[in-house]
Amino acid sequence: MTYVEDELMSQPECWSRAAAEAARHAGELPAPGERVAIVGCGTSWFMAQAVAALREGAGQGETDAFPASEFPWGRRYDRILALTRSGTTTEVLDLLTRLQGRTPTVAVTADPDTPVARAADRLVVLDFADERSVVQTRFATTALTLLRAHLGLHTDAVLADARTVLAEPLPEGLVECGQFTFLGRGWTVGLANEAALKMREAALSWTEAYPAMEYRHGPISVSGARTATWMLGPEPEGLAQQVRATGALWISGRLDPLAELVRAQRLAVAVAAARGLDPDRPRHLTRSVVLHSRPTGS
Repeated sequence: MTYVEDELMSQPECWSRAAAEAARHAGELPAPGERVAIVGCGTSWFMAQAVAALREGAGQGETDAFPASEFPWGRRYDRILALTRSGTTTEVLDLLTRLQGRTPTVAVTADPDTPVARAADRLVVLDFADERSVVQTRFATTALTLLRAHLGLHTDAVLADARTVLAEPLPEGLVECGQFTFLGRGWTVGLANEAALKMREAALSWTEAYPAMEYRHGPISVSGARTATWMLGPEPEGLAQQVRATGALWISGRLDPLAELVRAQRLAVAVAAARGLDPDRPRHLTRSVVLHSRPTGS
């Protein structure tokens, strides 16, 4: 079993622990009414997108999500929340360092013995969800679970759904597809982006992600007999029929969207295996992006 397979299988246990610890970290995490920006890189940015949509949808306050390298310095926030598994990503450290003394910051990380401990004002450590793999699975979803629980949006049904997708076989014909499209609405747009990233990283697949209603506005034109289109969360009326009419395989997200992301992680590993790839050694990638010269700015 590869590292990434082992780690993705452990997610229900990690989520259960994160949900139980959410109350303990309430003082570090954004309070209701605060104007918040959530930042990260790669997978962490997509988790930030999901959390931002969840927080605003819950009426907790205006919340934006940005790649750490694209933070809008002209805006003012009450708190910045950074997601960083390694605690060493250059863009995140640069942002947090420049914010010191200007805006309160908190970082959610897997490793407290890294530079992020000095760069952020406060730290939330999920070391039990750390990973050996380059491809992120359980740390990202565990951080999201912590924040869902902090917002009062986590239930044990999510754990049951995750165990279901880990036990069930993948839908027939899915691994053989040549192109994959993931769709979301609201907070699940971030999950769709992350599912697509997993397919690119682990399986070198032609993969796209869109807000579900935008799929009709052009992208559906590339769908065909070797396409799989996967909806994370409730689907817009009529979309499944339109996709099936192209000859594509339609996959409904019938369980909690976070559990459906786990199913997509499994697909990435299965497609990698079918193509003779090692998902623990994704092409051109390292576990953390550390730049030799750090960016500068205002």
